This record gives sequence, C-alpha cells and structure tokens, in this order.
Amino acid sequence: MTSVTTGSPTRGPGLSGWSGRTIITVMVTVFVLFFAVPMLWLLLATTKTARDLIVGAPFTPGSADGLATNWNQLFAFQDGAVTTWIANSAGYAVGALVITLFASIPAGYALALTEFRFRRALLVLTLVIMLIPNTALVLPIFLELNAAGLIGSPLSVILPMSFFPFGVYLTYIYFSTSIPRDLLAAARIDGCREWQVFTRVALPLAAPIVALVAFFSFVQNWNNFFLPFVMLPSSEGYPVQVGLTSLLASTPAFNPSSAGSQSVQLPTLALATVVSVLPVLIVFLVSQRFLVAGMTAGGTKE
Repeated sequence: MTSVTTGSPTRGPGLSGWSGRTIITVMVTVFVLFFAVPMLWLLLATTKTARDLIVGAPFTPGSADGLATNWNQLFAFQDGAVTTWIANSAGYAVGALVITLFASIPAGYALALTEFRFRRALLVLTLVIMLIPNTALVLPIFLELNAAGLIGSPLSVILPMSFFPFGVYLTYIYFSTSIPRDLLAAARIDGCREWQVFTRVALPLAAPIVALVAFFSFVQNWNNFFLPFVMLPSSEGYPVQVGLTSLLASTPAFNPSSAGSQSVQLPTLALATVVSVLPVLIVFLVSQRFLVAGMTAGGTKE
C-alpha cells in the first residue's frame, strides 16, 4: 500500500512573511511622508490666517472664514489677475489639445496601418524626439516664432504645445496591436477610401486611446511653465503656472521687499497652488473610466 504524503503547496516567490511586511511598511511610510503629509498641510493651510499658519499647530484646521478671506484676497490680486491667468491656461491647453488630436491620431494610424516611403524613419524620428527634453527645444522654437512675428501672441504658446510626439507613439501602439487588420481590409473591399476607413472604422474603435492622448496632452499643456514664460512678455497673457511666480514674488516671506498693499500672504499662496491644480484633478475624475480603458488597450495582440 502506497502512502501519500500531503503538505502545503509550494509557494512562488513573493512578498510574504516578515521581510514582505517590512518592505510594504517602508513603502507606505515613504509615500505618507513625501506625498500625503505635504498635501494635507497644503489643504489645511488654505483655511488659516498668516499668523495661525506660523504659530499654530501645523495639522490643525483653520476656519471657513479664513478660507473665504484667502479666496477673496487671491482673486483681488492685481484687479483679478488670477481669473485672467486661469482663463489663459484653459485657452492655451484646450487650443493645443484640439490641434494635437487632429494631428496625433491620424499620424499614429498612418504609421501603424499604412505603407509609405520613409515610414520607419519617421517612427524612429518620433521616438528620438520623445527623448529630447522640452526645455531644450524652447530656444530654436523661440527663434522660429520670432522670425514669424508671433512672440507675445497666443499662437506662440499654442503651436509649440500642439507638438506632442508621445501622443503619436501611443496611437501607433494602439492601432498596431488592437485594431484587426482584416476589419480594415473588409472596409476597403467594400469600397471605402483610406480616409473613410480611418474615420468610419478605426476612429470609433479608438475612443480609449483618444481619451488617453487628450488627458496627457491637457495635463502637459496646463502644467507647462518654461515655454509660456519665455514666449509671453506681458503678465496679461500668462497662464496660471507662470502667474504663480508673480504671486510668489509678492509674498513677503519669500521676497521681503514686496511688503505693501499688493502683498500676498502664505495661506493665499497655498490656496493659489490648490486652485491651479483643481482643473487637472477634475478632468482626471471625469475621464477616469476612459483613462483605464486606454491604459489597458493594446495589451493583447490579434
């Protein structure tokens, strides 16, 4: 009679036992210290007065009156300059986004599903440009736009922001892996021209990647600082990210010579930082479902 020995199944490698719990604890602690704690302090700072922020406990909340006072002071700065900056940011980000979608999505489709001369060279060039820091391109772009007489105009910001090679590459990956070529071939057999194949067949199936490219483009455009700072000489055309430097320069804690009627206190500056981030947060929450679909798209190949 053969005896059968039973035992616990062999476990594969993973985070288990004392070492696993230690690693997880360290990671959570680092996350809390370097992300959650500063964010909590920033949110609470918007509800305090300047005195409470300095002498009070750092993680005690202020009051609704303190938040209202900081809000009024923020939007009264330079006769409502903050409202103008936010409107400028929205105009630049949305304008560049529209051009980006009209350029990146067809370009990615063409690189993935059509054959033409220099196709591989264009793909390699797209990958190379993705590796170049955006700040390295600001000077040649400035010289080009200056020669065209566009410096200081909204186009000097919108046109360079519309150049988004990462969006082209994302679209290329999606169309290369997630669109059945037989489906496109059937549309061509039915008499569809290439543009009709793209607009009537491929584009409706690409909604997740369009949303993903749109989100990344909007976030990059909204948070862009160096390009508008170089291209726009007047504060009336500043986006909110550049406008924050004016608020910072008017804060006596950072610039003692700025004390006066237009000085900005630290809680007001903290509120300005939160306000500048809110549009991106709202866009993320609204488009979260499409972003998840876009990130998982292309995970399988036909």
